[in-house]
Amino acid sequence: MSVAAVPAVAADPSVCAPLAVLGRDVTVPLVTGGEVTYAALDYAASAPALQRVWDDVAAYAPYYGSVHRGAGYLSQLSTGLFENSRTTVAEFLDCREDDQVVFTRSTTDSLNLLAAALPAGCEVFVFETEHHASLLPWRDARVTYLDAPRTPGEAVRNLERALADRDPYGPALVCVTGASNVTGELWPVRELAAAAHAHGARIVLDAAQLAPHHPVSVQELDVDWVAFSGHKLYAPFGSGVLAGRSDWLREAEPYLAGGGASRKVARRPKEAGGGVDVEWHDTAARHEAGSPNVIGVYSIAAACKALTEAGFDELVAREQYLIRKVREGLAEVPAVRVLSLFGDDAPRVGVISFVVDGWNSSHFAAALSAEYGIGVRDGLFCAHPLVRTLLGGAADEPGECGAPEAAPGEKSLNAIRVSFGAGTPDEHVERFVRAVKELVADGARWNYRTEDGRCVPDTSAAA
Repeated sequence: MSVAAVPAVAADPSVCAPLAVLGRDVTVPLVTGGEVTYAALDYAASAPALQRVWDDVAAYAPYYGSVHRGAGYLSQLSTGLFENSRTTVAEFLDCREDDQVVFTRSTTDSLNLLAAALPAGCEVFVFETEHHASLLPWRDARVTYLDAPRTPGEAVRNLERALADRDPYGPALVCVTGASNVTGELWPVRELAAAAHAHGARIVLDAAQLAPHHPVSVQELDVDWVAFSGHKLYAPFGSGVLAGRSDWLREAEPYLAGGGASRKVARRPKEAGGGVDVEWHDTAARHEAGSPNVIGVYSIAAACKALTEAGFDELVAREQYLIRKVREGLAEVPAVRVLSLFGDDAPRVGVISFVVDGWNSSHFAAALSAEYGIGVRDGLFCAHPLVRTLLGGAADEPGECGAPEAAPGEKSLNAIRVSFGAGTPDEHVERFVRAVKELVADGARWNYRTEDGRCVPDTSAAA
C-alpha cells in the first residue's frame, strides 16, 4: 500500500526559484529497479557546489598561476584574484576595517588555528552542544564545558554565571555555534556576545551552518571572530575562513612555519650558533604558510558573491517554506520524533534531525537511499554530546559519528538528519516526506545487512 503524498503547502509566489547547483540532474539506481533523480538532502555535511561558482572557477582555471611568488602575468593575475577574494569575504561578513581574513582548509582548521593563537592562560567557555570542530580544539587551554540549555535565555544566563566565576583579569574566549548542525536551531549570538564582552571575554562564532542560510554580520552580531567552510557554502572542498580581530593572531606564533609566513630569514653568525633568525609577517599571511589554495579561495569568494546577488531575503523565505513542508509532513507521522533544544517555535535553518520508533537510524537512512534515491545523514553528526543529550542515551550505548554499529532493527543511539538549502527543489522534500510515511506504514521493500559498520541493501534477495 502506498501512503498518500504530503498535503501541499501553498507556494508563495514571491519566493525565488532554487539556485542552480551541480548534480541537480544526476540519476541514481534504485535497488527495487529503475533510476531516479538524486535528491541531495545532506546539505549540512556538504552542500552541492553552485553552478555559478563552478563556472567562475572554470573561467579562471586556464589562468592559474603561483600566488605571491612570481613576476609573470599569470602569477600576478592569480595574486590579485587571491587578495581580491579576501576583500570579497570581508564584505560578505561585514567585517570591521582592521579585521583580518585568514584562509584555511575548513571550519575545523580555522578554530584549531585560533586555539593555537590563544594568549597564555586563556580560559575557554564552550557549550556541550557544539560540533566537534568547535568543541575539541581547545586542548591546551582551561576549558569550561556548559550543559545544553533548553531555551536561548537559559544559554545566556548559563554563560553569564560561568563567566562571573572566572579570573576577571585573564584572557577568555567563548565559542558558540550560530545554527546547530543537529537541530538547525539559531542560537542567540548577539546576546551571548554581549554577555561575553560584559565579562571581559571574547567570542568566536562557528558559522559553518549559519553562513549558507543567513547573512552573517560581524559588526551587527558583535563577535570577535567568525569561522566557516567553503564546502557548506556551495563551494568545492578544501577551503575555509577565519575572520576577525588581528591582535591575538598577530602576536601568536605562525600556525605553520614556512614560506609565505616569513618576511625575512637570515643566518646567524657561526659564533652565535649558526641558526636562523626569522621575522614573521603580521598580516594574515602569518598563518598562511605554503602555496595557498587559490582555487578554493576563489570558489569561496564566488559563492559569497552568488549568494549576495541572489538576495538573502528571498533565499531565507524559500528555505522557511521548505522547512514548513518538511516539519508539517513529519508531524503527521506519530512514530517520528524531531529533535529540538529550544522547541517547535524556535527559529531555524534547513537542518532537521529525527528518530523513528521501531527503526535503527542507519537502516532507515539506507532505505531512503536505496529505495527512493534520497541522500540523508545518520549517526551522531560529529556532535556526540548533543545528540546523546537529546536522545537521553548513555555514553556507552551503540552509536558513533558516521558508523552505526547496530544491525537493522536493533536499537542504536543514532538519529537521521535531513538538510537542504538554496539549491533544493520542492520535489526533493516532497519525495522525502512521502518516503518517510511509506517506510513507517509499510516497512522497507528490501532486506538490509550491516557491512563495515554501515547498513546496506542485501543484493542477494528482496524482502
